[in-house]
Amino acid sequence: MIPQVVARHFGAENHNVVRDPRVEVVYDDARHYVLTTREKFDIITSDPIHPWVKGAAVLYSKEYFELCKKRLNPGGVISQWVPLYESTPDVVKSELATFFDVFPDGTVWSNDSEGEGYDTVVMGQVGAAGINVDDMAERLARPDHAAVKQSLQEVGFSTMISLLTTYSGRGPTLQPWLASAQINRDRNLRLQYLAGMGRAYHQGGFIHDQMLAYLTYPDDLFFGSAATREAIKYWIEEPR
Repeated sequence: MIPQVVARHFGAENHNVVRDPRVEVVYDDARHYVLTTREKFDIITSDPIHPWVKGAAVLYSKEYFELCKKRLNPGGVISQWVPLYESTPDVVKSELATFFDVFPDGTVWSNDSEGEGYDTVVMGQVGAAGINVDDMAERLARPDHAAVKQSLQEVGFSTMISLLTTYSGRGPTLQPWLASAQINRDRNLRLQYLAGMGRAYHQGGFIHDQMLAYLTYPDDLFFGSAATREAIKYWIEEPR
């Protein structure tokens, strides 16, 4: 009953999502649900607690990502939260390398608003990855997407371009940085112990800078109008 109770206090922020007739709240362990369901999804978003918390590392393992991949429709997308704060480079490398082992062409998107936060989201897709910037702009301009546009503005993304220029890397281009990373597997859950040794560290900015050292504009990721793509390219290539 926690979602039902908590939702009352955050109705303005989440647009009363639990009251939406299209929404179904399932009470289950994440791994158990993904393992046992026979449903397929267009989107799976995973926002677990920090991996040094006991039990959380199973939601960062190769086997978990493989289970999620089996539950995605063709073209389906998965997103995974990867924190840079209270962490170390080795921990983040393990998390990303494990994800990219299952979704090789995955992308990383960062939040470093005003030099704070240092959260990242890593995204993978079944099939070729690509973002149609014209379709995205059209959807955000539609009345039925007004709540989405409002929510993005509330967290500092006033335009589509400001959102897309949080792009911070991709599996293939980050491979040199991840070369020595340890893959987190169910049989050892090395990440839980590795992350536990980094919980007192505040190296978010340092880790972020290391990642951005490998940043290049992804010519094949964004497609659509030339003017919009050039604007995105300009801001991605600007020093951060």
